[in-house]
Amino acid sequence: MKNEPKTLLAWLCDRDRLPYRRFEERFTEIGVRLFGHDPNNPTCGETQFRRWTGGKLVKLPGPESCRILEAIWPEHTAEQLFGLPPEDDPQAPAFDLEERVRMTAREAHDGADATATASISDNTIDELRDQVVILARRYHGLPAGKAYEEADRLRQEVERQRDRTQVPVQQQALMVLNGQTAALLAVAAFDLGYFPSARTLARAAAVYGESSRFTPLQAFADGTLAYIAYHTGNTTEAVTKANRALSHGGLGNVAQSRLHAILARAYAHLGDVTSTQQAIRHSQDSDHDLRDELHDTVGGEFGFSPERLAMSNSTTALLIGDSAQAEAAARRALALLGEKPQDEQSAHVRAGAAADLAHARLLADDVDGAAEALAPVWDVPADQRKTGIVVRAARIGRHLSRPPYHGAPLPTELRERIEDFTRVSPPYRLGPPVSLLAIET
Repeated sequence: MKNEPKTLLAWLCDRDRLPYRRFEERFTEIGVRLFGHDPNNPTCGETQFRRWTGGKLVKLPGPESCRILEAIWPEHTAEQLFGLPPEDDPQAPAFDLEERVRMTAREAHDGADATATASISDNTIDELRDQVVILARRYHGLPAGKAYEEADRLRQEVERQRDRTQVPVQQQALMVLNGQTAALLAVAAFDLGYFPSARTLARAAAVYGESSRFTPLQAFADGTLAYIAYHTGNTTEAVTKANRALSHGGLGNVAQSRLHAILARAYAHLGDVTSTQQAIRHSQDSDHDLRDELHDTVGGEFGFSPERLAMSNSTTALLIGDSAQAEAAARRALALLGEKPQDEQSAHVRAGAAADLAHARLLADDVDGAAEALAPVWDVPADQRKTGIVVRAARIGRHLSRPPYHGAPLPTELRERIEDFTRVSPPYRLGPPVSLLAIET
């Protein structure tokens, strides 16, 4: 029988399936992200790993090693990691059983599929398609780093299957799946603050969409390129990309709503109020009952729910200085979200709408109301603080730094709390300098 873990670190390694080899790879990779390619970066040999996880340390390792460990598990401090594991975990048996069932099903399917030689089974493609759908629909509840790892695993599996078949219709189907995984990787990279890589992945998704003649994927990728552009200060390019996305045929209402919302934000960054308001109105127009196979059939992260639309338009209204419109849209987003089942509610949308509501109240000089509105923001776990919420929080922090608030207790407290909130987020801890520049300007 497996020994019980002696430390929280050992417990987390077991939970996240990180044996020494995978832990060492993760430790080294994050060391490079934090400190660059420095020969003096901390390392972790297998003997040291056994001491760390075995509860045999007298004192904490060096500060660089602690910082790396805290970047791997941002919800815990180094002191906690080397302390005792949780006494009980009522969810652990269900998690272990679920993982075991999933792995057994996967192994059984792979064994059956190994009988194929000249081509692959159509069931294999169906299984991959199902996995993409599941990941897209689970995305809102996953930390961006976890979503990236799952999408990359899927991408590799799709590539492996493409190498095994020469049947054109199967190649076509796998090309579409390649594009969908690239699109999810682009979103995850953006949420982590890796904007250049997100741009490259979105372009890859667009190429797959073009090659497979799957226009909804092209539109989704171009829309992603548009919001990457305005987050990196390329506002004119953002408008161009959004308009190009809207020019693709075969799009449903959801796709068009998403793209008009992105276009509205791009115009807002340009300061074009008239075009912004027109695009917002178009984003809310659902007179036609149009659907497509990506935004509607797959849905999830490829979709654009009404509460997400309302949150997006709230942020856009703030950019053009319309605090009343921003507050109304933020309230609508929170109300729509509250009507959904708990497991379908996006913490990111809740926090984003709450931050927008707080910002709108600040524009009306209602600091107490802003503090009340920010309550859901503080509940977002560190590893789920994606670029969108970090940007919104940073904007509020900059507003609270204005001279009228200097020396006032509540604005100072909120500003400091926002600094702590953003400091431990993935875009700040792991992202490259370009993401910090985008957040801080």
